Amino acid sequence: MIKIAPAHNVFRQAILPALALTAAFLLSPTASLAQQATANQIQACESLRQLRNLTITEAGMRDNDQSDSAYCYVRGIISPAIHFHAQLPLPENFNGRFLQWGDGGKDGDLDFANHRVADGYAVTNSNTGHDSGTEPGSAFGYNNRQAEIDFGYRAVHLTVMAGKTLVNNYYNRAPDYSYFEGCSTGGRQGLMEAQRYPNDFDGIVAGAPVNYYQAMNAAGTWNLQRMFKDNFAGNLAIDSNGDGQRDSVELVRILNDAVLQKCDANDGIRDGVLNNPLSCDFDPRVDLADHMCPSSGNGAVCFNDAQIQTIADFYSGPYDSNGTVIYPGRTKGSELDWIGLFVPSASNGMAPSMLRGPAGDHVNYLFYEEDPGVTIPNLNDPNYTPRRDGMNPEFHWLDFSVDDFTSGQAELMSSIMDATDPDLSSFLESRDGKLIIYHGMGDALSVATATVNYFNDMVDTTFAGSFSDANDSSRLFLAPGMGHCGGGPGPNNWDKLAPLVDWVENGVAPESLTATHSTDGSVDNERLLCTFPQQARYTGPTGGENDSDNWVAENFSCQ
Repeated sequence: MIKIAPAHNVFRQAILPALALTAAFLLSPTASLAQQATANQIQACESLRQLRNLTITEAGMRDNDQSDSAYCYVRGIISPAIHFHAQLPLPENFNGRFLQWGDGGKDGDLDFANHRVADGYAVTNSNTGHDSGTEPGSAFGYNNRQAEIDFGYRAVHLTVMAGKTLVNNYYNRAPDYSYFEGCSTGGRQGLMEAQRYPNDFDGIVAGAPVNYYQAMNAAGTWNLQRMFKDNFAGNLAIDSNGDGQRDSVELVRILNDAVLQKCDANDGIRDGVLNNPLSCDFDPRVDLADHMCPSSGNGAVCFNDAQIQTIADFYSGPYDSNGTVIYPGRTKGSELDWIGLFVPSASNGMAPSMLRGPAGDHVNYLFYEEDPGVTIPNLNDPNYTPRRDGMNPEFHWLDFSVDDFTSGQAELMSSIMDATDPDLSSFLESRDGKLIIYHGMGDALSVATATVNYFNDMVDTTFAGSFSDANDSSRLFLAPGMGHCGGGPGPNNWDKLAPLVDWVENGVAPESLTATHSTDGSVDNERLLCTFPQQARYTGPTGGENDSDNWVAENFSCQ
């Protein structure tokens, strides 16, 4: 006779051991930190799904690869198409600070700031209203004014509002301080916040701001046109072996060497970095005379007339048919970055990153009030004839004219995306906010000169031209030799947020920043970045200025 065990015994024999194994797994050292969270921690996080005044799609514990503690991860939607997320450290790890993490490029994704969460910041970020997986590059703006507005300014502000609501509910308190940190598009977003929504933040750090957004992208398109026009006559990549491929960018290296030879020692140090490229009087027509080709043909490692004109145009900045310059020229010393950004060569498939990225489709979708047409099938085909009929006519970026900028055809898009209002009195004076702007002097994507011009305009407008008054709440730091948001031959690494926090919370204004440059993980150059308009000058051992062992912060002073 077969005996059937009571139901409760079956449960005990089958289920309880499984629960015991689960509990052991959750407490095991090999289990993830999120799996080891307590029931109360999990419940506190997951309860955010039930908020009645936000649309939350996900809330749960996640691991942080920068920390030995898990955090509460939240995703949500702001109508019509802004997707945002928040990284909330556990209450016992929260430092009381809220941080909006800035974006890059045309965005379209969710960016994480795990290192800031590890420091205790509650962090938010958004896709700025579109997904790059479905609408890459600038395509999200095609006949979509709402998407353009969201990208221009609305998404950041509303994400901040959502983030502060989450902080209030998760920690049962408002943040003590609110900060913004971003570079490039993030820098533009920071300045936009200071101009449009001065009460969102106590402090803003804006790096390499692309705040002259329409002029900068028009300039990028114009620079690309210099390389592509007349069947690449002015292209700085050459066919070195006659196989039909533009395989060599040696001309750009010759150019950069000539610039450094002329101006590197202007600051008293030969270190491969121009301390102040704006003072460099390099003239390609004069200073490259020894490298000119005997004829106008390509092939040899020498410059033809069209290539010299390309270089001169890069330095002058884009100009319309009347000679009006709409955006500053690329700075001397930035030439090596032209290779990846602007120079069509065999190594990039004749499609440099500015063509594939910021500028290649900008004039199609984000420049004109009425979009002129979709992009052509192959952006790097200079001979393609765009189709002008049908549902979605095409527009070739090579047909763009800077005259359209000076004639006002970008005014509407500028009003949405440019962050150039020099009146920051609401943020810096009424709000008593603090602003740090930084820019690499070797940035070949967004030119530091434009940021200098904006800062000067801001000082004139907000502080009646007084740098002394302006420095009570705003400071500009220029990094010699640094590229776009980092990189380059000059010192380019420092904690961007810490000096701002110290200023806001302790009243300690950053007189200078200490930046480092590393090669293979070892620091080989250290320099002070000075409050504009001061510059770092070598004051170390006499005669030791060209010894790299002396390139340490204490051997420099701001003057």
